[in-house]
Amino acid sequence: MATQPSVATEFVGSFKCQQCHQTEFEDWTGSDHDMAMKHATPSSVAADFDTSFSFLGKQNRFFRKGDEYWVNIEDSSGQFNDFRISYTFGIDPLQQYMVEFEDGRVQLIPFAWDNRSKIEGGQKWFHLYPDNSAKHDDFFWQNVGQNWNFMCADCHSTNVKKNYDFEKNRFNTTFSEINVGCEACHGAASKHLTWAANKDSSSNKKDERKGFSRDLTKPVSKWTWQTNAQETSKSTDTATPINKGHSNQLQTCAQCHSRRLQISDTNPLVDSDFGDRYQLNLISQDRYYDDGQVYDEDYVYGSFLQSKMHHNGVVCSNCHNPHSTKLVLPKNALCSQCHSPAIFDTSEHHQHPVNTSGAQCVNCHMPQTTYMQIDKRRDHSFSIPNPGNSQRMGTPNACNQCHQDKDTAWAVDKTSNWYPSLNQYDAKHFSSAFAGARAGLPAAGDQLSYIAQDSSQPAVIRAAAIERLQQYPSRNGIVAVARATRNDEPMLRFATIQGSAPYPIADRWRMLAPLLNDKILMVRSQAAGALAGFWPELSQEQRRQLKSPLDEYIKILKFNGDRGFARTNLGHLYANQGLAEQAIKEYKAAIEVQANYDAAYINLADLYRTQGNNSQAMAILEQGMLAQPASGSIQFSMALALLRDKQTSTAIKHLKKATELEPTNGRFWYVYAIAITPTSVSAAGAAFDKAYQVSGNPQYLYALCELMLSNKSPQSSQCLQELSTRAPADAVNQLKARFHLKSD
Repeated sequence: MATQPSVATEFVGSFKCQQCHQTEFEDWTGSDHDMAMKHATPSSVAADFDTSFSFLGKQNRFFRKGDEYWVNIEDSSGQFNDFRISYTFGIDPLQQYMVEFEDGRVQLIPFAWDNRSKIEGGQKWFHLYPDNSAKHDDFFWQNVGQNWNFMCADCHSTNVKKNYDFEKNRFNTTFSEINVGCEACHGAASKHLTWAANKDSSSNKKDERKGFSRDLTKPVSKWTWQTNAQETSKSTDTATPINKGHSNQLQTCAQCHSRRLQISDTNPLVDSDFGDRYQLNLISQDRYYDDGQVYDEDYVYGSFLQSKMHHNGVVCSNCHNPHSTKLVLPKNALCSQCHSPAIFDTSEHHQHPVNTSGAQCVNCHMPQTTYMQIDKRRDHSFSIPNPGNSQRMGTPNACNQCHQDKDTAWAVDKTSNWYPSLNQYDAKHFSSAFAGARAGLPAAGDQLSYIAQDSSQPAVIRAAAIERLQQYPSRNGIVAVARATRNDEPMLRFATIQGSAPYPIADRWRMLAPLLNDKILMVRSQAAGALAGFWPELSQEQRRQLKSPLDEYIKILKFNGDRGFARTNLGHLYANQGLAEQAIKEYKAAIEVQANYDAAYINLADLYRTQGNNSQAMAILEQGMLAQPASGSIQFSMALALLRDKQTSTAIKHLKKATELEPTNGRFWYVYAIAITPTSVSAAGAAFDKAYQVSGNPQYLYALCELMLSNKSPQSSQCLQELSTRAPADAVNQLKARFHLKSD
């Protein structure tokens, strides 16, 4: 990995800043940002490299060769080999270590150093991902999940250029500073140095940003106190913003503190919109609970966008010193900047003895989730604990997180006595719609449409509702999606790409075509990618309109061509355009760059099938099952190939395996039920029921009722009663008519 000399005239390095900003430099020195990444030297390495660590009965050895740090661990071939540690990664509460390979890849070894004190249980080696250590797992240390170039570099160093060679599958990743230096946030400082040298000149006095391209000041320069009535706290004294202005601060922090996909590194920093460089995860079902709480790592931003804090202009530096990364005030004093301690820092409000853990604001409103085994991180949505939601939709609550010896009913009883309206069901709250959508409830569609169009909701919640509307094609859904395509908020426009997915190309083109000229890269490129999926159905004029944003979409896929998803999506594009050989090349490349990526095998096999080569399709699926034995999708695809080849009994074995590997996939259970119906009606009925239970799809319930009626099951009337609440009346009546039953 080489330092990039060409940017030296722009990026000057943090030590240049020290000359004038000594206090800030001292705060930064030794901080999480400073220690984000370092060359492995005695001054940076925290771990004991004169020891061994046993994992799964195998000894891993850490040792030194002079000033170099080495590790003897198992590699992808199953052999133990020596690897030199090139870099350290992080410092608190743990430190990781990285190995650099000849093709430019930098990989994090699976063992980390617990840098907490011995009293806290630290000062020892541990395996970061013990449940994901198999060779086919992404997080096996030499696989893509532990690749620094894609996963980590952009946030842990300054002015990173990934420099992935798409054709050769190699990296030449560069940076101007190895860690998160001053310019990672402030931008290239050469013009600032020029400004500082001539700050008394008349032209420089007019430069409010002092030679920088961005404004990192707090957007709210003044707050005023205001008293309101509120049942949950009797009365509230809370500061509200006045003199609210523009700032680039939140977006600057979000470039690293967010769950997102990087789509470009053309600009050194986020000087334009966030979506010109990153694609934000929009409160997806696999990252967030239905009430917006985080259960997978979201890196703060997605949570914070939901909060009233964000709505009122609070930014990161209101609470955190950006140079030291420490809090600006201790404990509840931090919250008291805006929330009157006379009202909130009292037992009457928090219902706990003063100066106890339960009296700390953050323990109720910012519950912690532990990642990487020892790294506790707080939810930044600043939500109110709601044990009632735990009962209704299975979400966690801060009360039971502390009181683990109590059940949810206890928490509901306590909090309902303190705040009578707290746990009541609110059908208009987004959590109701999101939970309904996860369960496939018909009523959730209209709820999502309402939330998507409710301007009082946070933009990220509205966008998340729009994405979920893809499950509910309807007139209301079309209205919500169409209106969102014209919204000023990029997140809403971006969400329409998923929200419009179930509609035919004529409708989808009308909705998304205006986005092809959107000013935001993530919007126009992804709109083009979605519409290109209908390539055979597009006119020559429509294809012409797609060309420019589709070229950008392809550029993004190539930028991320070191990952299976990007190569596979490029294969889809070529396949839709009738370029079969190019599609095959990209599917094979996806397998090369990420051997365990199941979608590449499935789509390549499907392409072989369309060419009439079912045996070749099955051969590639056999290869996929070996490379990714945990994939139910590959098993399912193999089963379909076998069914086409009239090998029914073998196909059923693969279908059963698919349901075992992915038991929450309703389609797998449904097809399995169809396949075994001729041989075992009872087992088929159980499988149809399982398909319906895990998905909520009324089609699967319809099949179950049909099977029961065919076999004159005594439970058929009960099944029909349930079906009448989930499916259109016409469909239910047609089913009854087939079996000579009275319609409603």
